[in-house]
Amino acid sequence: MDALFTLAFLTQIARISIPYALPALGATFSERGGVVNIALEGILLVSAFATTAAAFVTGSPMFGILCGVICVTLKADQIVSGIAVNLFAVGITKFSCQLLFNSSSNSARIAGIEQWSFLAAVPVLKNPFLITTGLLVVASHILLFRTKFGLRLRAVGEHPEAADSLGVNVARLRYAGLIMCGGLTGLAGAWLAVDQHSFTDGMSAGRGFIALAAMIIGKWTPIGALSAALLFGFAESLTIQLESASRYLQLVQMIPYLLTMIVLAGFIGRSTAPASVGIPYEKEAI
Repeated sequence: MDALFTLAFLTQIARISIPYALPALGATFSERGGVVNIALEGILLVSAFATTAAAFVTGSPMFGILCGVICVTLKADQIVSGIAVNLFAVGITKFSCQLLFNSSSNSARIAGIEQWSFLAAVPVLKNPFLITTGLLVVASHILLFRTKFGLRLRAVGEHPEAADSLGVNVARLRYAGLIMCGGLTGLAGAWLAVDQHSFTDGMSAGRGFIALAAMIIGKWTPIGALSAALLFGFAESLTIQLESASRYLQLVQMIPYLLTMIVLAGFIGRSTAPASVGIPYEKEAI
């Protein structure tokens, strides 16, 4: 317990929270626009592989991250297609990993961000993903609640018919929300790859689903989603700390998932989702 709440432990929490916070932030945009995107898990996995493959082939982790971010063509807009994307992601990453690395479970090692020499001279930039995530949360809050785009996105998630009657293009805004969701989740997948220096089969490990829980607990707000992601980051960090000293390894490894269930049970009834989330909108013909 002496290791808890040290600077190193708090830094670990922030680092581990990144692949929870970014997809939760992305899901906030898609669901505020009225679209349920449960394909976060699949997008994480595919973007992690895209990052690894591009970094391996080019030798550039920066190019790998870029490929991970733009790999959003597998986005989904509803429950059934989201499940299909998640299942497809498992298969396509295994198959592609076998083709490129001659192994369906592990890739070759790639360079990580700590190897970028220009970052070493500036300690605060040693982990640029931390700074980027914080800035994205602030920017997302401003975008959602202080801009015309955010107002219109929230309007199509609450009452698309009313928004449409005022000349708002519902389909275009929902598509924009999904693209933003895909890009942010792709960035999280890129982080997983460069942080672990490789791609590993199933490395998303349920983070996409936990990110959805973080979004719900955060009441569909960027700052709330970040706060919930930090809670799950704390749970995973605590698990890592306890694993070496515990005789009940499997029970300890269940902590993040148990926390997700417990917190959701306490919060889901108190959170109000956008009124039209998950409901397809078709403009009536005149």
